[in-house]
Amino acid sequence: MKQKIVIQLSMSCDKSRAKALTLAARAAGVTSMGITGDARDQLEVVGDGVDPVCLVCCLRKKLGHAQIIKVEEVKKPEEKKKDEPKPAPAVPVHPPPYYYPPSYYHHQYQPPHMVADVCDEQPGNCRTM
Repeated sequence: MKQKIVIQLSMSCDKSRAKALTLAARAAGVTSMGITGDARDQLEVVGDGVDPVCLVCCLRKKLGHAQIIKVEEVKKPEEKKKDEPKPAPAVPVHPPPYYYPPSYYHHQYQPPHMVADVCDEQPGNCRTM
């Protein structure tokens, strides 16, 4: 299940923001993250199977104060489009077939030469020939 986690941090400078992003990127299952909020003090993490408690504990160890603001499931944009009627699929237009001009080389079939029987006689009972 893909989820979005918003964590409030005590970030006063760009160095601590970069450190928070690095720690979030190392967490298992994180697909994207970013700094949000008016004071740029919130970390927004999106991922599949991310443990928010473990992530906050790691951030508290390295940065100090960290608090979970919101954890919500991310819905796919396809689910929102299901309510809208779908347009009819376009009919593919095939170009007319292209015929190659006849080749000027014409191979004439010649049957294989028949080997004339050297001996018209029927094979006899003699094996020492």
